[in-house]
Amino acid sequence: MTAQAHPVDHELIEAAEHVARTRCRGDNHTVAAAARARDGRIVTAVNAYHFTGGPCAELVVIGAAAAQGAYELDTIVAVGDRDRGVVPPCGRCRQALLDYFPTLKVIVGKDDRIRTVQIADLLPESYVWADHQLDAE
Repeated sequence: MTAQAHPVDHELIEAAEHVARTRCRGDNHTVAAAARARDGRIVTAVNAYHFTGGPCAELVVIGAAAAQGAYELDTIVAVGDRDRGVVPPCGRCRQALLDYFPTLKVIVGKDDRIRTVQIADLLPESYVWADHQLDAE
């Protein structure tokens, strides 16, 4: 399957970079995420590191978006603190993002290789949670 090219949302990257610079402090908050809702709003969040496996910034942004009434996300990006740049989502986040937003676009890559891809392209041959739920009767 050939991945379709999508434009890179530089405003979204800048929003995540701003949050990483201004809100990521110490070891508890090391990654910021920004997501663009279908209505154009940008929602931001940071990870909540904890030794028990606290949530990544991408997962926190899902909840922050819902709290603001943004239930449909179009594009997401995560950025590391200390100018680490764009950080690709981990496996757990890839699965959750795919389950919540099957048509989501994700910004990945470094420097001049920044690109936007479909979440499904980051998790080929994936398990689809909704396909395995029992019908509620």
